[in-house]
Amino acid sequence: MPNDTLVPVRINGDLRDIPAGLTVAGLLGHLDLHPRMVVVERNGEILRRDALESTSVDAGDSLELVHFVGGG
Repeated sequence: MPNDTLVPVRINGDLRDIPAGLTVAGLLGHLDLHPRMVVVERNGEILRRDALESTSVDAGDSLELVHFVGGG
């Protein structure tokens, strides 16, 4: 469960402070990203979509978020 404490993580190469206690799904919501439109790599491993709700984001984690963009 998120709280007022912030933890440092690296997101797409940028150091950011996010609320402690977030899951990856919670982080995506915090960033206004829809989980179905993003592929997440956490500490060098691609996360399965069904693991987003159960995977915590911890201080020092490195995340790569790749967005799918529609268009023609």
